[in-house]
Amino acid sequence: MSVETSGESTEETASVEQRARELGRALRDLPEYERFDEAQAAVEGSEEAQAKIEEFEQVRQEFMLARQTGQASQEDLEELQETQEELHDIPVMAEYLEAQNELDARLERVNSTISSELGLDFAEEASGCCND
Repeated sequence: MSVETSGESTEETASVEQRARELGRALRDLPEYERFDEAQAAVEGSEEAQAKIEEFEQVRQEFMLARQTGQASQEDLEELQETQEELHDIPVMAEYLEAQNELDARLERVNSTISSELGLDFAEEASGCCND
């Protein structure tokens, strides 16, 4: 499905896209983003975190398969939750999750500001998903 943009000049489009790039750069320069980026790099560089992530993903996949076949037990769920808790208890992962939450909160405030100017939920509309 395409939407016609009658009346929109190439100059207007370029201006809006330039401002979007500026917003992207401004967001990248936020302390919350910088902290998130550093925390993500720390997780990626941590052998302990990477091993636990692999373990968690394996347990999660096994649980999802068991659930799809109707064979998941409470014990399976508890194992998954325990593995996730162990992952979250690793200091670099805890820092990453905290940094991610702070960045998400900041981006939500930016979305709210844009949305109030537009009179609609900007992030929801930008996702391209249908809301029928």
